[in-house]
Formats: sequence, C-alpha cells, structure tokens
Amino acid sequence: MASNLKIGIRLAPFVAIFSIAVCALTNATAQEIDYPDSFNEPMALFPDAMGDFHFPISSDVALAQEYFDQGFQLMYSFAKEDAARSFQASHIADPDCGICFWGEAWAWGSYLNGAMTTAQAPRAYAAMEQALARLDIATSKETDLINSLQFRYVKDFDPETRRDQDQAYADAMRDVAAKHPNDLNISTLYGQALFLLEERRGYRSLDDPNVVRLHNVLLGVLEKDIRHPGACHLLVHATESTPKPEIAAPCAHYLGNSIPGASHINHMPSHTWNEMGLWSDAVRSNTLAWHSDQKAAFGKGFAIYPTHNLTMLYYAASMGGQSSASIQAAKDLAKLNKNTAMHAMSLIRFGRFDELEGITKAPKGEINKSMYDFSKAYAALKLGDVDTAKQILQELQELTGTTQARFRFHAGKDIVGTLTGILRGEIARTGGDLEGAAAAFREATEYYDNLNYDEPEPLPFSPRHWLGSVYIELGAFDRALSEYRQDLSDHPHNIWSLFGAQKALAATGESERFIDKDLAEAMQYADIWLQDTKH
Repeated sequence: MASNLKIGIRLAPFVAIFSIAVCALTNATAQEIDYPDSFNEPMALFPDAMGDFHFPISSDVALAQEYFDQGFQLMYSFAKEDAARSFQASHIADPDCGICFWGEAWAWGSYLNGAMTTAQAPRAYAAMEQALARLDIATSKETDLINSLQFRYVKDFDPETRRDQDQAYADAMRDVAAKHPNDLNISTLYGQALFLLEERRGYRSLDDPNVVRLHNVLLGVLEKDIRHPGACHLLVHATESTPKPEIAAPCAHYLGNSIPGASHINHMPSHTWNEMGLWSDAVRSNTLAWHSDQKAAFGKGFAIYPTHNLTMLYYAASMGGQSSASIQAAKDLAKLNKNTAMHAMSLIRFGRFDELEGITKAPKGEINKSMYDFSKAYAALKLGDVDTAKQILQELQELTGTTQARFRFHAGKDIVGTLTGILRGEIARTGGDLEGAAAAFREATEYYDNLNYDEPEPLPFSPRHWLGSVYIELGAFDRALSEYRQDLSDHPHNIWSLFGAQKALAATGESERFIDKDLAEAMQYADIWLQDTKH
C-alpha cells in the first residue's frame, strides 16, 4: 500500500507542517482515538498514479485540493486507509476546510468490501465533528454533504444496528442528490449508499426494484460521463452477478485506465470481461493491475488486493488457454500468500504433469490442501503412478464426507467433491471403464453446480470439460454437446468447451459456424494446441 511507498518530492512542502498541524487540530477526544501506524508518517502525493479526476472544494489552498482529489480517487479505488490519509493531509494543509474533514469521515465508513469496524467508527465520528464545526465557511453543497454524515455516524457505534444508520444515510443522500442533480459525484455517493443496503454477494435479479433503482442511479451518472470511475466501479459490481453483466461493458472499456496507478481500478473491468467470456481482456486488465501492484514499491502505484488480482489473472488465463500467463500468475500468487494450490492446479489445467514434482510444500487450510492433493494425484496418474492416485483419491473421498470447512463463499465439500469426482473419473477412464468415468464426472458436476457465485470461481476448470470428453469417447455425441453448451452458457467463449463442442459436432458430420468462428477467435490468444478432448 502507499503507506509503505517511497516518499517523492511532492511531499516536501508538506512535511514541515505535518506534526505541528496534527497537534493543533487534534482535540482531547481525538487524541484518545487509535489510528493505523501509517498515520505516523505524512502522506505523499502520487501524480503518476492518479487520473484527471477533480472535485472542486472551497479551499484556496492548492495542496488541500490536490490531496482531496487524491483521497476521492483512492476511495473510488477501495484503497480505504490511504484515502483517509490523503483526506487528513488535505485538512492539515487547510485547517479551515470542512469538506476535507468530511472526506476523512467518508473514508472511514463502510464500503462495498467491508463494513465499518468498531475501531474505525470513532475516527469517522471525530472527523465528522470537525467538519460540522466548520459549516459557517462551507459552500451550500459542502454543507449538505457534511450534514448527511449526521445520519451515518453515531457516537456510540453498535455494529448490530449499523443498518439503521445506513438506511438513514441513504435517505439523506437521496435528498442531497435530488438537490444537486448535476453533481455526478454526489449521485455516485447516493448509489454507494444504496448499494450498502444490498447483500454484497450472490446473484441479483434485474426485476428486483432495489436493483433497478441502484442501476438507474449509476447509469444516470454514466449517461453524462461514461468515464466516471466511481459510478463505473459500482456498476460493474452491481451487474456482474446478474443475467446481463454486459450492462457495465460500455464504461468498463474506460475504467481500467481512469486512475492509472490504482491496481483495483485497473483490475475491475475483468469482473465484467470474465462474465462475458472476454478472457483475453480480463487477462490484460489484471496484468495492468499486477503492474500497478509492483509499481507501488517505487511510489508509482497503489497495491490494492494484489492476491485477488493474481487469482483473477490465473483464472481468466486458464479459461482462455493462456498457459504462460496463468501459470506465472499462480507462481507469483504462491510467493505472496504461500499458497501453492493455484500453482498446482494451473499445471494440471495445462497438462504440465511432470512439473508438479517441483512443488513440494503443501498449502495450509483443508480446502487449499485438497486442491494441492488433487493436483498431485492427477499428475501421478498421468505419469503412470496409479497407486498414488488411488491412495489420495480415498483421502479426498473421506474429506468430502467430513469437511465442515468453507472456502470464501462456498461449502468446502462442494469443492472437494468436484475434485474427487474428476479424479475418480480419470482413474476409471485410465482403466478403460468409460461408463464409470462418466458416472464420476456427473457426480463432480453435481457438486460443482452447488457452488455459489464468486469472482473468480474457486476452480480454474469445469468438470463438464471432462464429462463432455468421455461422452465423446462413448459415442454419446448429443450428450457431450449438451454438456459443452451448458458450460459455454456458464463460461462463454472458453476454449475447452468450444473445442469439445466442435469435436462433438464433427463426430456426427455436422458443424456450427458460430462455434467454429468463436473457437478460431479464442485461439488467437491461446498459447496451447488442443489435439483431443481429454483433459
């Protein structure tokens, strides 16, 4: 994160006043509030990482305006702590700037990826009080924004009743947005307030009145400015789990470069591209994000959720047949989080079975280890060691029936059950039992279909890739085609099911122009050659 970055020359005029200003502005109550260690150091300006976003404030201090614009962009990027530091720097630069204190208060509040904590609540409340104390010199618009915080923050914060404040704040922001209909940032703040009333995860119905209202608010902003980073970021999340993720595609084309050095903004279009099956675009988005994550060490970017960026890169590249990108992302991920599961599975996905021998350290966690064990067993099977594969299969079968673990938003047994079915089916196929293989792959698919919506999905492949292939071997071409079509509905344009569908059609002397064209386009980005449907 930026708090660990090298401090550039843009910090120089600010350093001298930092410690004095903090002491002067911090009242006795605020002195008792704990802040992260990063707040012990002055915040820098990062012009190379920021976009051209501008929210005019009433301050005549140029430095306050610069830090305020930076703080806003960082909040739009979900870099919460660095946003708060930037807003704090803005009101240190101009102690009379009420809207600058508003910014810090806003930054400490709940956002899509996390509810406000009991540690953050006093910081938000203290900053709000400072903003309220400066209403006499604020503009009308600033006054409305500052007053809205009185509905959001209470002195004695109780996480159990946070929803009450969230609803009151959303109602207040509705009125503020109606009063200032041409201010796109205020409308975006209203959209954010509405989104905080929704469940963050899971599928969304386009017929849900609350979803319709949220979409209309965000689309209203984007109709006026298709490049608005805050509204587009929220719209991607608000549409990715609906039947029409492409609603966010027009703005997603611009989003990734809108705040150039914020890795989460670079990455965000991939949530839309993955759902649309635009795998190469998703790979590019997350490659840019990984670049920003690395630039952070040199003061040129902000590392925001780097492990998520790499996981999305590994997953998208797996579906798109880009083995080099997938495997490298999984290797980099293992360096960051010491989890070798994704590296192991990426090697299985691309048939590099002999390279599994180089991965010797099992990851922690029951489900991560099951992915690692599955990969080791599958590789052993492909290299002729059937006994090892069968031994691990037995362990995975037992784990499927006993595990109570969860993996992100999924019941662990559904992940382990999927992997167990794939392994059991491949062992059966190796022994010539194609009907047994099909039964095992069908069971894997049943577990797989129980998985919840997630981005990315926990596995870089679908068991339908295996089920379709064994149906082709059995001569059940219609059933193979049905499985591949279902998988293409779930994962559009993935090369594995396109290739399988083409083979199933060819076996009956047929072809489909759309399948052929789709596969030809997808293979332009792949770095592998597919010769049969076995996996």
